Amino acid sequence: MHDGLSRQKPHILFVDDDADVQKAAKLLLERNDMRVSGAASPAQAWSVLAADPADLILLDLNFARGATSGTEGFKCLGEIMAHDPGALVVVVTGHSGVAIAVEAMRAGARDFVMKPWRNDRLVETLTRTLAAGRPQRSAKPPTDLGADSPLLGESPALQRVRDLIRRAAPTDASVLIHGEAGTGKSLIARTLHRQSPRSAGPLIMVDLTGLSTEAADAALFGQAGSFVQALGGTLVLEEISALPRQLQGRLLAAVKSQAGVRVLATTRRRIEALSARGGVDGDLLYQLNTVEIAAPSLAARASDARLLAEHFLRVFALRHGRAAKPLTDAAAAAIAVHPWPGDVRSLRQTMERCVIFTEGERHDIGDIPFPEAQTTSVTGMNLVQSERAMVSAALKNNSFNVSQAAKQLGLTRAALYRRMAKHGL
Repeated sequence: MHDGLSRQKPHILFVDDDADVQKAAKLLLERNDMRVSGAASPAQAWSVLAADPADLILLDLNFARGATSGTEGFKCLGEIMAHDPGALVVVVTGHSGVAIAVEAMRAGARDFVMKPWRNDRLVETLTRTLAAGRPQRSAKPPTDLGADSPLLGESPALQRVRDLIRRAAPTDASVLIHGEAGTGKSLIARTLHRQSPRSAGPLIMVDLTGLSTEAADAALFGQAGSFVQALGGTLVLEEISALPRQLQGRLLAAVKSQAGVRVLATTRRRIEALSARGGVDGDLLYQLNTVEIAAPSLAARASDARLLAEHFLRVFALRHGRAAKPLTDAAAAAIAVHPWPGDVRSLRQTMERCVIFTEGERHDIGDIPFPEAQTTSVTGMNLVQSERAMVSAALKNNSFNVSQAAKQLGLTRAALYRRMAKHGL
């Protein structure tokens, strides 16, 4: 997930919930000229990667107490490989045994070490994996995670997006991605590219907003235009509704010819509104819309709000050199029910401001600078109401499965039942 071994010490991210094991590995690897960061869970791992991309990820397969199946580790491994198929991952297994380790290698891991490991074996494995480097197909470094986060979340709406990406990415089909501002349309496009056979090729993104016919013509079809730059890779046309009508026939011919370029397009408009009032030509829209992906708003994936907020808080704490601070339940409840004009982009910016300005030990509801239009209604929310809204949303998003809702909220089943009784749910 990072390229630059020749310029600096290789950066190892070790994902393991045992602080003592983390400390021992850090001391060992730093003595062997490696830089080491730690994460106690897969969620923390993504935050570390967003702030400081790693050359290699050392991934334990079990996190829950007493777990031996490797389920959590395999889920994290799958997400890593989906985000960056060329990532260097070495798995750590103890109780799970060699069979599980071999299964992890089939899923994309480059090697494994057994716990408890021999120090020389661990150092040798990591050194050999780093020396082998990224596979040729993925030799080109991926987009820095600092620019955006991977598709984080467990809501059904986001799971549907992931499934569409999984099925569409290996093909050369054109994809039209639509959704409100800030919902992650460009991120979906980048994920499609990273998971495609074209991932080693260029990814060229062109924002068509505000371009004159002449400027758009030069940007797309000139001698050094985007279609030339994107040969062998992917061209993303951002806000396709802004493409001048005079150029749409030429774009249609280029998309039909598939001249060495895969074309993806994004728009804030609903599909049915794209061709209205002299917008996108029907034939072009048909050609671009082989696969349609709707980027869900944060309101449609409210169960992901706390996870995303905590992720952004960790990212910016690392980036700004601040201590990581947790959210209070009241703050998390307010975040979950806030309408978030600007969507995930707005949530991200707000969490960065929290990291910079919060002075207490926790991020409380009064520390969150909600967008001005909604500040009064959200920060003035009765805390009992906000807790009720958070519990109700978790139950609905998990089809009233109490175990899953409790897990999402970070509560025990008994604690959730008490809150359900308290609020008449």
